[in-house]
Amino acid sequence: MRRIIFLFVFIPNFLFTQNQTLGLFQYDSGSIDGYTLFSPNEYTYLIDNCGKLVHSWQSSYMPGNSAYLLENGDLLRTCRTTSSVFSGGGIGGRVERYDWDDNLLWSYDFADNNYHQHHDIELMPNGNILVLCWERKLLIDAILAGRDPSTLVDNELWPTYIIEAEPQGSNGINIVWEWHFWDHLVQDFDPSKLNYGTVENHPELLDINFYGNNGKKDWLHCNSIDYNADLDQIVISSRKLSELYIIDHSTTTSQAASHSGGIYGQGGDILYRWGNPIAYNNGTSADQQLFGQHDVQWIPNDLEDGGKLIVFNNGMNRGYSSVDVILPPIDVNNNYYLSNNVFGPSFPDWTYTAPNPTDFYASYISGVQRLPNGNTLICDGAHGIFFEIDSTENIVWNYVNPISSNGPLVQGNSIPLNNNGNGTINSTFRCQRYLPSFLGFIGRNLTPGNYLEINPIVTSCNMITDIHQTSSHNKNRELLYITDLLGKKTKLKYNSILLYQYDDGYVEKRLIKK
Repeated sequence: MRRIIFLFVFIPNFLFTQNQTLGLFQYDSGSIDGYTLFSPNEYTYLIDNCGKLVHSWQSSYMPGNSAYLLENGDLLRTCRTTSSVFSGGGIGGRVERYDWDDNLLWSYDFADNNYHQHHDIELMPNGNILVLCWERKLLIDAILAGRDPSTLVDNELWPTYIIEAEPQGSNGINIVWEWHFWDHLVQDFDPSKLNYGTVENHPELLDINFYGNNGKKDWLHCNSIDYNADLDQIVISSRKLSELYIIDHSTTTSQAASHSGGIYGQGGDILYRWGNPIAYNNGTSADQQLFGQHDVQWIPNDLEDGGKLIVFNNGMNRGYSSVDVILPPIDVNNNYYLSNNVFGPSFPDWTYTAPNPTDFYASYISGVQRLPNGNTLICDGAHGIFFEIDSTENIVWNYVNPISSNGPLVQGNSIPLNNNGNGTINSTFRCQRYLPSFLGFIGRNLTPGNYLEINPIVTSCNMITDIHQTSSHNKNRELLYITDLLGKKTKLKYNSILLYQYDDGYVEKRLIKK
């Protein structure tokens, strides 16, 4: 007779005592299994859903700021370096690549007195790296470009500069493409300059005299970059102007410096912008949708809302944060278009805020990621809080980063504010979730180790990571038993996970919902 033995694995809501200040606060069955990567100091950590350390890498540099796992298990990381010219939030200057065993494979300093990497990078499918940089323009350069000299607080400007770099050897690059925002300016201040024009008639160009409430040198402060291979487009995010910009990557470097060429025929001009139409003399303050945002990116096509843009909308000067999904208007020829001289949409396609909006407010850094099961991972970077919401906006996973720039914090102690008082000392630029099926984990040891915090609260939480299929489907296979998380048999409970382990090695995992 055929044997059928069931295993029910229950993942509870973790409720701890009031003295908990760090680590895992909540892990529900609705959370997607995976490993979360973040880099709060010279270490980059990979933890499981229980908050246990799975792997780490050590650099000689503090982050500058993003870090990514690659599909071969390597770590690509930005680093903070010193400069006699450039400074400020998000400063980087160096990019490193480590293998899984923490061996430095490649590094390059994208920094000199004329330019400096900052905030973010993007690995392209061909192995090249898009590097987001500041580019130094002196007082005379700014005046020749039509900037009102009375607004040059620092007597220089740092516009955005993007490099596509092909890594060479262990410490070299080949620049295969570049784009300069400086080549795509308009202004209505000085009619003697070639870029003089009516700003509202040129949304494809950046008004050099629009600087919001920030007339300083880093007047754009772009903080993220993403690449869409299907469209061959790049999107970047300007925190200071509260806008995102999409440009054409299919151009040559020469075309990228012009206003024609490429798939979309506009050279390196702005194809689409969104968030603050006042920046191109259209709309009113009521039309502003972005407020000092971070981490704009395309949602992968195979996920919920695939093909749309998602962004962490910090809410600077608005008083609360949100996560927004944006559906840009595209015509039948895949061109972005304006309505009443403004790029739509009028409002995000989807928005998440806290039930009481001001309860969720990270005024700087932070990030977001749409997950394969439709959940959304959110990083309140200012306070080092990582949380996951499901499709009905319920929090299903909640973790507080226990690492400051100086090392681990002590469980139970309150987390001090940072020097500016707008966040805590465990602040983290971003976090990223990688599923157990991620190619970079094949053949890797993912055995969970210790918690990151000092004096942790030890629980029985264990994330199941060995769900795999070792054979093709066989309708005649028989079910066998395995133990639950605690090594004991349990009764069926709703919101529990049921594992079916068959006699031919096939393992199937099911979530039992009420």
